[in-house]
Amino acid sequence: MSRRVPRFRAPLALVLGATLTAPLALTAPDAAAATGQYTVTALKFTVQAGGRTCTVDADLYRPAGVDRAHPAPAVVATNGFGGSKSDGSTDGVGKAFAERGYVSLVYSGLGFGRSGCLISLDDPTLDGVAASRLIDFLGGGRAADDGTRADFVTLDAPGDPRVGMVGGSYGGAVQLATAAVDRRLDALVPMITWNDLAYSLDPNNAAGSGSVPGAFKWQWANGFYLIGEGQPLLEPNLDPSRINSMACLHFVTQACDTIRTLNSGRHPAERTAELLAYARSVSPVSYLHRVKAPTLLVQGQADSLFNLNEATATYKTLKAQGTTTKLIWQSWGHSGGISDPASGELNLGQGNLETSYVGRRILAWFDRYLRKNHVDTGPAFAYYRDWITDPNHTYATADRVPALSETLYLSGDGKLVDNRGRVKRGSRTYTNWLVPTSHSESSLAGVIGLPDPAPYDTPGTHLAWTSEPLARTTEVVGAPRATLRVLSPKAERTQHSGDAADKLVLFAKLYDVAPDGTRTLVHRLVAPVRVPDVTRRFTVTLPGIVHRYEKGHRLRFVIAASDDAYFGNRGIKPVTVVSTPQDTGVIELPVLD
Repeated sequence: MSRRVPRFRAPLALVLGATLTAPLALTAPDAAAATGQYTVTALKFTVQAGGRTCTVDADLYRPAGVDRAHPAPAVVATNGFGGSKSDGSTDGVGKAFAERGYVSLVYSGLGFGRSGCLISLDDPTLDGVAASRLIDFLGGGRAADDGTRADFVTLDAPGDPRVGMVGGSYGGAVQLATAAVDRRLDALVPMITWNDLAYSLDPNNAAGSGSVPGAFKWQWANGFYLIGEGQPLLEPNLDPSRINSMACLHFVTQACDTIRTLNSGRHPAERTAELLAYARSVSPVSYLHRVKAPTLLVQGQADSLFNLNEATATYKTLKAQGTTTKLIWQSWGHSGGISDPASGELNLGQGNLETSYVGRRILAWFDRYLRKNHVDTGPAFAYYRDWITDPNHTYATADRVPALSETLYLSGDGKLVDNRGRVKRGSRTYTNWLVPTSHSESSLAGVIGLPDPAPYDTPGTHLAWTSEPLARTTEVVGAPRATLRVLSPKAERTQHSGDAADKLVLFAKLYDVAPDGTRTLVHRLVAPVRVPDVTRRFTVTLPGIVHRYEKGHRLRFVIAASDDAYFGNRGIKPVTVVSTPQDTGVIELPVLD
C-alpha cells in the first residue's frame, strides 16, 4: 500500500473552480479509516457520450481493508475549469476520503488534463453521461480499459453503488448534470457553481427580462475562454479528440459561437434566442427537475462570477420539487479567499474539515446519505458573518433565506428616506461616456495576483441616494431589490431596433458609507441591467450579500451608466430619474431583526 501527497498545480486551476477537499466519515467504520492508509491506481476509461468516444483519465483510491467482504461507499470528484485530476484540490479529495475509509474516484473532466473530447461546459448529455459511466465502474457493471474492476463498493442493488459527488465551480455543476441523467447518485455537494450560465456570463438582473440579454461579463468569460483554448500550453500532446477546428480549438462549437456573439456587442433577436437557449441547456436551470439526490449547496459571498443568487435559485427549485436540500453561504468564492480562507473557514489546501463549520456540515451530509447513519445534517440555511471575530461563532443559521423586510424611498434631493411622505420632488440626470466611467472590480486580479483599484464612479455618469446615519446596527442578509423608473428619450427611440444591444444598460449597487466618508462596495458586487422597456417601471434584484452596516454608517444606492468589467451602452443615452412622493423608486432590503 502507498500514501500519496496531493500536489498543487497552477493557481488558475485552483481559483477558477477549486474542487472541494471534503472527507466525510464522522465515525471510523473499519481499520482503513483509523489508519488512513490506501492505494492509488491510475485508470483509463473509454466512454461513449453524446455520440462521441472519450477517454477519461482517473485515479482510484482504495482504503486498506476494503474488499468484497468489507465494501465501502464511494465518492467521485473532478476538477475545476482549467484543472485536472492532479490538482492539489482534486487529488486532495481522493486522499481525504480514502483516509476516512471511502473508495474515491477522481478524474479529469472532459477536455482537461489527459481526458479526451472537447470542453462541453458540463453538458448533461456529454459530461453528465461520461460521469455516469464511471458510476457503472463503481457499481461493478464495467471494467477500466486495463481490465480493473471495482467489487469493493457498497451496493444498494446490483449495479447501483452507494456513491456521492463533491466539488466546486466546474466540478460542482457536473454533479447536478450527472444526477439529472443517473438516479444512482446518493448525495451531492456542489460548491460555488452556477444555476444559469446565461445569467452568469451575460447577466440581466431586471425581473421579467425574458429574452432580453444582459451586460456581457467580458473579463470573466474571456478569461475562461483563453484558458480553454490554451490547453496545449498546460497539457502537451493532446488527445486528437480534443481538437475541434482552427476556428474553435478545444470547445464544442456552440460554446465558441456563444462567446463570439457576446464579444461582438450585438444581440439580434434570433441569434440572441439561440445563445440564451444553448447557455441554459447546459445549465442546472434547465434540468433541475430531474435531480433527486440529496443536495447540500455551498456558495461563496466573495463571488462576482457565480453570486449567491445562483445557489439560492437552485435551492428554491430543488426545495419546491421535494428534493432534500440545504444551503450554506460561506465566505470565499471565485473573487477571493479560495487559496487563503478566513480563520475558521474550510481550507481546501489544509483539509480542515473537522475544525471548520462547512467541513463539519459536509461530513455530516455524507455520513447521513452514504454511511446511512442517522446524524443531524444541520439547519436549512446558514451564512458566514465577517464581523464576528471568534471563528467558532462566525455562522448564523435560519430555517429559510430571509425575506425583504425594510423599504427605503429615492428622494429627489438625493436622499434615501424611510417614509414616502419625506420624498422631495425633483429630477436628476446622468449620461454615459463612450468609455467605462465606473469600476467595481478587475475580475481576474485575484487570480493572477495583481492589485485591484478601489471601486469608483465618475461624477456626472451616475446617480446616488444616501440615507441618514443609521440609528442602529443593521444586518442585511439576502438579495436587495430596487423598483425604478427612468427617462431616456434616446434609449426609447432605439429600443425597438430589433437588436437588444440598443436597449438601455445601467448598473445598480449598494455602498456602505462610513462616518469618515470611506465607501465600501460589498464584495464589489453590482447588478447589471439591460432595461426591457424604458417606458415602464422595472424591478432589479441585486446580488445577495451578508453585510453589517454599523450604527452611524449610511446606506448609499447608486445607478451607474457603466462598469469596466462589463459591456455597456451602445451610443450615448442620457438618463433622468424623477422623484415625487406619489411616484418614486424604492429599495427593499432583507434586514434582520
